[in-house]
Amino acid sequence: MVSDIIKSIAYWTDKLGFAANTYGEPVDFAILRRDGCFMMLSQAPEDHEIIPNWKIKDMTWNAYFWVDDAKKIYEEFQKSGAIIDYKLHEKPYGVLEFGIQDLDDHDIAFGQDLTG
Repeated sequence: MVSDIIKSIAYWTDKLGFAANTYGEPVDFAILRRDGCFMMLSQAPEDHEIIPNWKIKDMTWNAYFWVDDAKKIYEEFQKSGAIIDYKLHEKPYGVLEFGIQDLDDHDIAFGQDLTG
């Protein structure tokens, strides 16, 4: 759920490099895709309070994408002005990972498996 689907679509396409298919008139749903990864956005009702997962349970993402080159994507997102939640670093569980936030404070992580 997003509070402003048009602004959210622009963020995902302009800052994160996803392509969008939009639905509805006016637009109220979108399927975004990049490198075999997909994200669905839906316009929240006007009176709906959006609560990101991390506000309900600490350290819980709304989405997690497995990627082949986390460093490359991290550098791309830095240059594009994406909202970086936490910097690229190696996790003790063998993943090179970083996190971003969307316009509604949802936490989205990108991780590269380093264990082979």
